[in-house]
Amino acid sequence: MMLTLPFRNFIKKAANRTLQNSFILRAKSTKGEKSEAEKSQEVALEEKLFLVDENDKVIGHASKRECHQVKKDGEIPLHRAFSVFLFSSHGDLLLQRRSEEKITYPGLYTNSCCSHPIVDIEGEGEECDALGVKKAAQRRLGFELGIPKDKLPLEKFDYITRVHYKDDGNGEWGEHEIDYVLFFQGDVPVNPNPNEISEISYVPRHELDQHLPTLGTLTPWFNLILKHRLKLWWDNLDKLDKIMDHEKILKLGFPK
Repeated sequence: MMLTLPFRNFIKKAANRTLQNSFILRAKSTKGEKSEAEKSQEVALEEKLFLVDENDKVIGHASKRECHQVKKDGEIPLHRAFSVFLFSSHGDLLLQRRSEEKITYPGLYTNSCCSHPIVDIEGEGEECDALGVKKAAQRRLGFELGIPKDKLPLEKFDYITRVHYKDDGNGEWGEHEIDYVLFFQGDVPVNPNPNEISEISYVPRHELDQHLPTLGTLTPWFNLILKHRLKLWWDNLDKLDKIMDHEKILKLGFPK
């Protein structure tokens, strides 16, 4: 049975494995002033992302704001992103609930960490073996989950494949990404950033189907990956070479 506990409580043992859920209290802003979370979101909207074509070739740059605003004709610029699936040494997957202050998909449950390589950060555009994306994931795991960089060696990130998907979101903010799927397995300390994350949980593979209905709406990329590939990938966690595909880009959620 999944339990929800205050994050500041000690990690509990349940059903002979570790289960950790967190509720993180978010500081409320003074009336008329922006909260720290809102200020952080505004700054992030000006970061430059990599625009790509359907073959993941870089064709330009645009701000995060431009990459996520739904145009009047329904178009959203295609850009490069990544999704990290962080597993414990026992194979439990860390899921997070996005903060209610997030501009895109606030309050929805998703995989461990999702973001983008940034144009102006040195090394995040490197493409050999998805090295730039791995560096971006290392940085973002530190920012969102407070995991020290030295606990996230680049060689421990496994690049599984790429996923192309589009979602119109709320009609104002949406997603259109070529999403690099990265796996990382290891027991790492976490200290979630309350501006980004409101809750986390470690879920064992055998409890996934039981736990999912309790989460409510999922982010579109996590929902698509879950529906089409995640269980297969998870079942091959000890033999990832079998499931890696760096040639094809999976198109998920588009009409056939």
